Amino acid sequence: MPSEIIVNRTGRETRVALLESGKLTEFHIDRGKDRGFVGNVYKGKVVRVLPGMQAAFVEIGLERAAFLYVGDIYPEFLDLPNREAPVSPEETVAEEAPRAQPRAGQPAIQDLLKEGQEIVVQVAKDPIGTKGARLTTHITLPGRFIVFMPTVEHVGISRRIDNDKERRRLRDFVEKHRPKGAGFIVRTVCANKPDSVLKHDMEYLLRTWDKIQKASQSGKAPNLLHADHGLVVRFLRDGLTEEVERIVVDERSTFDDIQAFMSDFMPGFKDRVQLYRGKEPIYDTYGVETEVSRSLGRKVWLKSGGYLVIDQTEALTAIDINSGKYVGKSSLEETTTLINLEAAKEIVYQLRLRNIGGIVIIDFIDMDREANRDKVYRALEDEVKRDKARTNVLKISELGLVEMTRKRVQEDLTRFLTEPCYYCDGNGHLRSRETVCFDIFREAQREAARSGGRDTIYVNAHPRVADMLYGEEFDNLDAFEQKLGKRIVIRAMGHYHVERFEVYSR
Repeated sequence: MPSEIIVNRTGRETRVALLESGKLTEFHIDRGKDRGFVGNVYKGKVVRVLPGMQAAFVEIGLERAAFLYVGDIYPEFLDLPNREAPVSPEETVAEEAPRAQPRAGQPAIQDLLKEGQEIVVQVAKDPIGTKGARLTTHITLPGRFIVFMPTVEHVGISRRIDNDKERRRLRDFVEKHRPKGAGFIVRTVCANKPDSVLKHDMEYLLRTWDKIQKASQSGKAPNLLHADHGLVVRFLRDGLTEEVERIVVDERSTFDDIQAFMSDFMPGFKDRVQLYRGKEPIYDTYGVETEVSRSLGRKVWLKSGGYLVIDQTEALTAIDINSGKYVGKSSLEETTTLINLEAAKEIVYQLRLRNIGGIVIIDFIDMDREANRDKVYRALEDEVKRDKARTNVLKISELGLVEMTRKRVQEDLTRFLTEPCYYCDGNGHLRSRETVCFDIFREAQREAARSGGRDTIYVNAHPRVADMLYGEEFDNLDAFEQKLGKRIVIRAMGHYHVERFEVYSR
């Protein structure tokens, strides 16, 4: 389908939006200090080895120490001849979900790493929430057409290149020119490209690897050896296809950077890059801001009148489908099936737009007929195929639930654009005023037992709680005074949190 890439630069914030048939489907942000680290290569220092978890903490210069599992320490550490290739020949190893389990016959983490040891690592997953970055010792350097793997002796051709003759041509060329002991993955966009294009990409990646090796031999850890391209160039390098009709940029220096990159790697796309000259913000013109705001909502309305409720937790994302205003025409089964089919499409769209990863639980509206459940499941599977992120979807259970996983490499959009509510501390709920009132009564009883001969108990509370104590709960307050044989004085404190109170006597 026809696509557009819209690039907005505001100060140090860069935003990239992918529109497919005019609809926002992907949205990425880079704010300089908050930019992603995936693909960066570091000289790191092992600060702690954890035999019980078969992992190690490695200091690479980020806010938190990064995490290296034994299963992500590759055979260059083991001096073994059989070096494994990536599971998916279309992706770099850094883009794959890192493996946590050690391979058969692999030594334990304490036999591979020692505290204080310096190692070269690459970031495979950005820091997410309270978790540090995830590392691999397997370095992969992606180019526009091929991916270089200096530590893996393997040649892979994208499965999406289905012409056998073309696959053999590409493989023969790479086999002929690759360095001994290293490997390459040929990307889909390389199909039917001349040998000169591959040669140019290969030479560029080999020069990059040579620079990394030289940099690793000097300087102490932690040290950044190689930083991947910025957001815009990285997005174009990995995602630009013939379906993209134009790339619109609203800032001159970013436009120039893109043009320079195009000249070196994609000259055929140079005429598709346009500099936006409108007076309104570019995302207002293309309707992107509205969609971004919509992506932060907990409730997402469907065209039929039904809606989704999306709740994100630390461990998983739960999505509930509700019929809402849609009442259907003939039968309950038909109504629920139609809503579920519409929801399946919207769910995958929301997962892509919000960049939600990890475990996802979908609670479809119950359907009695197995044929309808299969129909909804197939619709979900068909939508997932359009998603570039690797997913795994299980069939609808008897409870109407679908369990799925989606590759998570970086923070989702909601966590990136928002912060926990300062008032409720991110809980989304506050103790009710009534609950706080009864907490105060119980604390007053404790204070009465401690106060000895003092005849007055003072209560400092939020004004709304104080109003309730002197209003709806006044009879309870009066009865408590008689029960305790003490006077209770309520003081409204405007600067208090609604849950905060103090009870004391004098």
